[in-house]
Amino acid sequence: MDWITISLLTLEAAFGLFLLWRSGLLRGGHAWVISIALTIAAFGLRALAFDYETLDYKDFLHPWCEFFRTNGGFKALARPVGNYNIPYLYFLALFSYLPIRDLYLIKLLSVFFDVLLAWGSAMLLGRVTGSRMRKLACYFTVLLLPTVFLNGAVWGQCDGTYVAMAVLAIWLALEGKPVWSMLCITLSFGFKLQAVFVMPLWAVFLMQGKIRWKHLLIFPAAYVLLVLPAVLLGRPFIDTITLYFNQTGSIGSGLNYNSPSIFAVFWQIREPEPASTIAIAAASIYMVNLLAVAWVNRAKLSDRAVIALAVLFAVGIPFLLPHMHDRYFYAADILSVVLAYAMPALWLAAPLTQFASLLGYHAYLKMRYLLPMRYGSAALILSLALALIGLLSSFLQEKSPRKKKRA
Repeated sequence: MDWITISLLTLEAAFGLFLLWRSGLLRGGHAWVISIALTIAAFGLRALAFDYETLDYKDFLHPWCEFFRTNGGFKALARPVGNYNIPYLYFLALFSYLPIRDLYLIKLLSVFFDVLLAWGSAMLLGRVTGSRMRKLACYFTVLLLPTVFLNGAVWGQCDGTYVAMAVLAIWLALEGKPVWSMLCITLSFGFKLQAVFVMPLWAVFLMQGKIRWKHLLIFPAAYVLLVLPAVLLGRPFIDTITLYFNQTGSIGSGLNYNSPSIFAVFWQIREPEPASTIAIAAASIYMVNLLAVAWVNRAKLSDRAVIALAVLFAVGIPFLLPHMHDRYFYAADILSVVLAYAMPALWLAAPLTQFASLLGYHAYLKMRYLLPMRYGSAALILSLALALIGLLSSFLQEKSPRKKKRA
């Protein structure tokens, strides 16, 4: 790794400390010492992994960067390349102009969003606790989480981009900043389609009055602006707007791809098409039922309830859907950590979800199964049960003070 990459990685580490300081979480010498030590550990691990190349990098990411390098950089956005959406391709086009190895640039981008992801998680947790140490612990737990480290610094993937924006969007909605929340969730969706796993929360925010119907109009308008540079460079507008629909075939026809979904349990299915249809219907019914529960209890929708619902959506929807891949529970990994710190009695939800995701990561990175994937499915069922307990307990906690007040 060259000195420029080391310098940029150091700047990202310093940026994380700046965010913590700016948020008032680094008060006192002990907080500084612990934070600096853990930051060095987190970024030292990442530096050790920066030279590692996966097949995804060799077969996809590197050729895509080379495509931009040999076809005029940003001008090449007019032509179809890869199966990622436009916002991420902007970065790959930018990388084609820089004299740094694209492997390092791809990983630096992912690590930058690791920092935003960890900070956003701490800020979201701050909605339910004023404890600086608990928020600091959440920040470094996310930053050192195995799937976060493996996803960006080792694998060179960009799941941290859309999940960081989604977590920030949830926090901003709860903070009463609907416009910024809509902009962040639009950017999240712009990076990856898997943002839809948490997007039902915006129906919950409507129930709470955190956002209004008019704010929903920001989403399509912001999305058009997000892809507009590619359109101006020559990409067909309709093709750009409907990119996700055109890429559905790239997901694959298999019911499961190293994912701890329900199809890791029911894997000997001879008729995949009807099974896929039933699974999509089941995921839809699951989502509608959760929203119905939220609507019935809308007067008791606390911030803790929102966090529990976020976990129920992020775990439950991909758990039931067909064609899920190994990294599709990334949002669940992060939100289960926030839930564990928000409701310490439910701490087991985080390691259970992490265990399930890591089985998929191991299957890809090592090209063999550590354990049967159905073990991960069982872990996710337990995680869902804990999140449901958290949701119901949050409703009860909101009910008790009102009774006392009437008395």
